[in-house]
Amino acid sequence: MGKPSSKEALPPPPVMAAQGTVQTAFAPWDDIEALIVGQLHSAQRQILMQAYLLTSRPITDELVAARKRGIDVKFGAFGENIVADGFHFKELPIGTRLRAGEVWFEITQIGKECHKSCAIRSQVGDCIMPREGVFARVLHGGWIEEGDTLEIVQEKMPLDAAIITASDKGSKGLREDKSGAKVQEMLEKAGYTVAEKVILPDEQHDLEHKMRSFGDRGIALVVTTGGTGFSVRDVTPEATLAVCERLAPGIPEAMRALSMQVTHRAMLSRAQAGIYKRTLIVNLPGSSKAVEECLGFVLPELQHGIDILRGDASECARK
Repeated sequence: MGKPSSKEALPPPPVMAAQGTVQTAFAPWDDIEALIVGQLHSAQRQILMQAYLLTSRPITDELVAARKRGIDVKFGAFGENIVADGFHFKELPIGTRLRAGEVWFEITQIGKECHKSCAIRSQVGDCIMPREGVFARVLHGGWIEEGDTLEIVQEKMPLDAAIITASDKGSKGLREDKSGAKVQEMLEKAGYTVAEKVILPDEQHDLEHKMRSFGDRGIALVVTTGGTGFSVRDVTPEATLAVCERLAPGIPEAMRALSMQVTHRAMLSRAQAGIYKRTLIVNLPGSSKAVEECLGFVLPELQHGIDILRGDASECARK
């Protein structure tokens, strides 16, 4: 068979049976924004959304709220576009870092190579992808507003951290979160900005979701406290192993070695540490005294690992 010409119609896409209700709306006659916000608000498990340009603050607010209540929403899945004046992007080398407010980007590609054999080009006769501009990955997430200043930066990203306390009683308000408070005190003293501190029940899914959420935002360090023992409800290590893409076993090994000098029961700790994207996740015990001992021992060395993850330092080596 010969190769079909670009003028020939492409075969129809496969038909998939829809489940549930399909609703169609048209602008400007329908209140599409309110319709979408309502659908997002009623989501129970997952939100699948595609948008070429997402500019509605009510919609983005509802997406954030949905993610906070445990709905599976992945930031960065909408093909966001940012238009900026005053830059000659093609002259910037790959790896250049840009900042707009609290959001940090790193340029990964200059322009877009057109795939001449793609179906879209065959249908419309030209490539619809932008020939100017750059592609960039988000190093640290946050909000960008119209009119914000975009600038090239040379300095390191600020150190930020998030704290997760795993406690059934604490999540119900039946126990004071002394260990989480101790973690926050030590992190802030070491120069970290604590972006968020949460108390969650000992549910693996909830812990995994929150760890990924912090990692997707580009938080430098996520510290958990509690849920590392032998109880059937202690699932923080399992959640950490499920999330992390690479492990950092030296960190919990160092903490156990230190704690063994205080009590031999330290050998019963199942704490883990690992890396999700560019975020370091470290499990700590549940008592404030053990937190102070373990975090105080490893905290001075964690920043170097974070700098390596973020590309702000070279690999470890002894002279």
